[in-house]
Amino acid sequence: MTNPDSFSVRVYYEDTDFSGNVYHAAYLKFMERARSEFLRQRQVHHTQLAKQGLAFAVRHIDIWYDCSAHIDDCLQIVTLVEKISGARLKLRQTIMRGERILVRAGVEVVAISLSGRARRLPKELVAALKNDAIDNHD
Repeated sequence: MTNPDSFSVRVYYEDTDFSGNVYHAAYLKFMERARSEFLRQRQVHHTQLAKQGLAFAVRHIDIWYDCSAHIDDCLQIVTLVEKISGARLKLRQTIMRGERILVRAGVEVVAISLSGRARRLPKELVAALKNDAIDNHD
């Protein structure tokens, strides 16, 4: 898949449960990696943010498991920005195997200081993500 907002991951044995299906928490790891890569593609790096005293924390996640993935499956995680406001970033993530949607999630992350207090998103970060936002009106 050539979509720049898509991150690929292969399912390994460690990602599965006793039934051979991907364990539900593994999808959360896959989505976390995809969010990091989504930012990296926009020249936003967690290490740079940390030097500014900033990090992200998941505040809320709604997740729907529609179909299981299995060992050796190659999955694509698509990340879309729904809304940017204040300290919050709302994202939509979809995990797919080919054209089949396996998992859908709405994820709200907040910018926090390294001591854990909410912080407004930096202007540079908002600018880097603004064009990606589905609802880019504050």
